[in-house]
Amino acid sequence: MVTVTPRARGVKQTKEALCNVGPQSLPLSGPILVNGVVIERAAIGRETQNHPAAKPIDAWQAAARALVIRELLLQEARSRGVVSDPLRDEEGRIETEEEAIIRSLVERDVQVPRATDSECRRYYEQNRARFSSPALFEVRHILLIADPSDSDACERARVEAQAIIAELVAAPHLFAEIAAVRSACPSASSGGNLGQISRGQTVPEFEAAIEQLATPGLCREPVETRYGFHVVDVERMIESIGLPFEAVRTRIAAWLDDRVWRTAQRHYIAELVSRATIVGIDLNVEGGSRAS
Repeated sequence: MVTVTPRARGVKQTKEALCNVGPQSLPLSGPILVNGVVIERAAIGRETQNHPAAKPIDAWQAAARALVIRELLLQEARSRGVVSDPLRDEEGRIETEEEAIIRSLVERDVQVPRATDSECRRYYEQNRARFSSPALFEVRHILLIADPSDSDACERARVEAQAIIAELVAAPHLFAEIAAVRSACPSASSGGNLGQISRGQTVPEFEAAIEQLATPGLCREPVETRYGFHVVDVERMIESIGLPFEAVRTRIAAWLDDRVWRTAQRHYIAELVSRATIVGIDLNVEGGSRAS
């Protein structure tokens, strides 16, 4: 596979930016050549293991595309006398000579600005919802199982849940006792206690019901989910708290830098493709290509 890694990002940079060159067609016969150099079909076959796809032809095309781009980069590097200086990643794996040459070439030719503090802050202000701790709810419940396809069972469960709610309104201290006896959830053994939950940890309909509560307390109507009907008591709410810019500045800068880097790589490869003579495969890169 093609590995292009700026030194600042380490050896383990992902390769999609250099391989993502858009739609292409690959004939099942005939050679693929890059400036007269043949890309062997056996090499493409070996490369397919690095490009899993639903259809074998898609894996073959992705492998051919990757090898064409690698050959373009190697030709450019060798024509300019780029030498290899293999790096080792955090897992102890060392780059091959070809990977090191390609990385060195791109490091030399693809220069991109780093995200400034003002750019990071602007992204933070425009995406504050992404940088906050999730809202937490301390919840306990009583589950009355009912198959959604069985209308009679659903009605019985709903009526039973309503009766339990009426009982708990009069005697809230009985919640754990009733849950231990009547809840079909494993949490019955702990009084129906689900602990602290946040968005994504339960089914959407359950989450929607507890999020609609303005204050902690017993839901006065049964909550219907795909499992049946729930008697729900929210004991505590912990609101979402926005993280300060200083806590996420590094993460934002890394994301913005990577986005700019990948875009610059695609433009760089598009330029190489526009100057190359490629036979047997069409590469559409950033709106430009040259193939024969």
